[in-house]
Amino acid sequence: MMDNKMIVEDSLEQIDGGFAFLGRLPYYRGLGLSMIEDIAVSVDGEKLAREDIRFAVRGKTYSLDQMETVYDDRWNFGEKAKIIGLKPGGLSAGKHRLEFAVRMRVSYLPFVPTTKDAKDLALAG
Repeated sequence: MMDNKMIVEDSLEQIDGGFAFLGRLPYYRGLGLSMIEDIAVSVDGEKLAREDIRFAVRGKTYSLDQMETVYDDRWNFGEKAKIIGLKPGGLSAGKHRLEFAVRMRVSYLPFVPTTKDAKDLALAG
């Protein structure tokens, strides 16, 4: 799969209310958003709560709960989605260890795969 390509290098940024980075789907076909079972994000060993993660693609932003019922939008192969972590105060400048996992439902697989990537990314100060 594409697990080592999930986190886009040099994409970590501070945003109002938290931080964001670009992520790619670790699946070769693309999926409807309702088929993304879960997204998990950890920064420097601290796992974000599900309700503190947002997913944005092509100008639309969704909570993970909202994605469960989105049948008219998709995350295409190679497409860079913005993964947003809500974290009061954001992150400090410097390097941070970022972990990003995606659990997806694929119709022809008898199990639900989870794919994970981890990288050290720098946040400009």
